[in-house]
Amino acid sequence: MADTLTKEPDYSAGRSVGSLYWAVLRRELLLFFRRRSDLLNPLVFFLLVASLFPLGVSPDPTFLAQVAPGVVWVAALLSTLLSMDGLFRSDFDDGTLEQTLLSPQPMFVVGLAKVSAHWIMTGLPLTLLAPLIAVMLFLPADGMAGLVLTLLLGTPTLSLIGAIGAALTVGLRKGGVLLSLLVLPLYVPVLIFGSSAVQAAINGLPVSGHLALLGAMLALGVVMAPLAIGAALRISVSG
Repeated sequence: MADTLTKEPDYSAGRSVGSLYWAVLRRELLLFFRRRSDLLNPLVFFLLVASLFPLGVSPDPTFLAQVAPGVVWVAALLSTLLSMDGLFRSDFDDGTLEQTLLSPQPMFVVGLAKVSAHWIMTGLPLTLLAPLIAVMLFLPADGMAGLVLTLLLGTPTLSLIGAIGAALTVGLRKGGVLLSLLVLPLYVPVLIFGSSAVQAAINGLPVSGHLALLGAMLALGVVMAPLAIGAALRISVSG
């Protein structure tokens, strides 16, 4: 009886990894809905960048059709980056992050759930909004499906990479600039293959190679990024 009372609880038996993931995901989605500005800011920025580009460069439909894939992808990339700084900031400020690190919860699951919530509330709306922006920029219909597919594969990768930078800079008061410097070089391959796939679809070329590379980067990010996020959070909080 005494051994039973003094024995530490078995975390893995009491709560599975899957239930932890869904619990954190549900919590993050609720917090996103309470902070509606965090939800709307990336979408508004996405619309503004795409809307102002024709005014600042050229309204010629032929020119816009040629640059539309790059414009949409750059706008989506910057919109995602805009929302990354606050991914762990609120938990760090109120002490929740420190308590999570001290608990027996596996941080890679917590990190993956937070990134998933970020993509659902930011990357997915950007992907759904992209066809409207593409029509405004006179993107040919042949490239519309390629644009949506590349964003569905690429925006989760952007969130995963950005979360690593957000975890590294969460302990800094003004970490937004440093976050951009850390993350933007890693965003470049996703940007190149994403916009190239759309351009290839417009020109009638196969896009399976581009999509395979984007899928490979996403698979690598899902496996490796949560581990890197957990390690980065421990370094930032302990430092």
